[in-house]
Amino acid sequence: MGMWASLDAMWEMPAEKRIFGAVLLFSWTVYLWETFLAQRQRRIYKTTTRVPPELGQIMDSETFEKSRLYQLDKSTFSFWSGLYSEIEGTLILLFGGIPYLWRLSGRFCGYAGFGPEYEITQSLVFLLLATLFSALTGLPWSLYNTFVIEEKHGFNQQTLGFFMKDAVKKFIVTQCILLPVSSLLLYIIKIGGDYFFIYAWLFTLVVSLVLVTIYADYIAPLFDKFTPLPEGKLKQEIEVMAKSIDFPLTKVYVVEGSKRSSHSNAYFYGFFKNKRIVLFDTLLEEYSVLNKDILEESGMEPRKDGEGDSEEIKAKVKNKKQGCKNEEVLAVLGHELGHWKLGHTVKNIIISQMNSFLCFFLFAVLIGRKELFAAFGFYTSQPTLIGLLIIFQFIFSPYNEVLSFCLTVLSRRFEFQADAFAKKLGKANDLYSALIKLNKDNLGFPVSDWLFSMWHYSHPPLLERLQALENSKQD
Repeated sequence: MGMWASLDAMWEMPAEKRIFGAVLLFSWTVYLWETFLAQRQRRIYKTTTRVPPELGQIMDSETFEKSRLYQLDKSTFSFWSGLYSEIEGTLILLFGGIPYLWRLSGRFCGYAGFGPEYEITQSLVFLLLATLFSALTGLPWSLYNTFVIEEKHGFNQQTLGFFMKDAVKKFIVTQCILLPVSSLLLYIIKIGGDYFFIYAWLFTLVVSLVLVTIYADYIAPLFDKFTPLPEGKLKQEIEVMAKSIDFPLTKVYVVEGSKRSSHSNAYFYGFFKNKRIVLFDTLLEEYSVLNKDILEESGMEPRKDGEGDSEEIKAKVKNKKQGCKNEEVLAVLGHELGHWKLGHTVKNIIISQMNSFLCFFLFAVLIGRKELFAAFGFYTSQPTLIGLLIIFQFIFSPYNEVLSFCLTVLSRRFEFQADAFAKKLGKANDLYSALIKLNKDNLGFPVSDWLFSMWHYSHPPLLERLQALENSKQD
């Protein structure tokens, strides 16, 4: 009887209190679920101290232990940062942080001569203050992650001065994009009439396409140095492979990612007949700064033949060398180009825009519900920006969790398909060795809890990908 009485009492509460309580309950439910999954994976890190027999041929015990300790440290950091984030978010909601920041932004606008009728101006001040608060509270965690965890495990390449300069630059660039886009979006919603959600969706579609188009050419170079891949065998082979699948390649760049981190990556961008490929220097054995340092420490000359060097030194350098050989780089690119050829990129864009349209439509349905605003402390006004924040971030949370899981499942399927495409290009053996090298370079731990993996891994676990490639090599 007591339980049913409590439920009856809850439903007798005002609508705004029920909404607020449901938001907090769901937030903590998701947090506890994520913590449960993380603890399952953490147990794997703690107990799997020896290389499993099935990994004996692809990973040595030293690399296995390094990756285990690295992932264990990352797991600990994730637990404490996640707990802090959840507590911070809860306190902000409980103590009315959002309406307080809105009133504070209104006061700042008032000092500049802008009254309450300048809602868009006040909204921009609110966004500036909110992102500044987020940047400042997240800074200690970012510093610890970079200069303690990443530094400890040999990935960080930044100085403190470079890090702070980078952080300030990122904040400024973010504001230069966020504020104008937000002001135009709010204006469109204000004047759009009954079908404003269609215009708002079209606007965000155009903005996202423009940002994807200009990012690598105008935004990314503000942070990293991009140089054309020099003429040579690798560039020629990339161009031949691209031509063989009708990929409209126009340029190949090498980005100096090593000044920030020794993690490696590769991607392509561009629309229609203007595609570019970007390779991190840490992906390329010939370009990796780390490899040059290893050669200097070992006393080896950077010669291709290696004559005159002892076998012991050669073995040591080979084990520590970072990046992939040209054939392996081509295999990795074969995988990436597979995403393009199989339509994964277009499919992801379509799914993203369908979701965006649905969210704007539901926003149009819900924006007039005063109890949603009242639940978060807005009793007398319903600012459009606050409506976007409440509905997209809080009300849509359950939907976003389900969608995220579905996209993770889809992503894993796409990865297997892209691997199979690389196999059709004759790259199965090279991709097999490249995946092992990339796992070693990034200290990925190859053993995972099945539930944690299912929920979080957008890429299949290493062993599953290798097994699929092994099977394909036997076909």
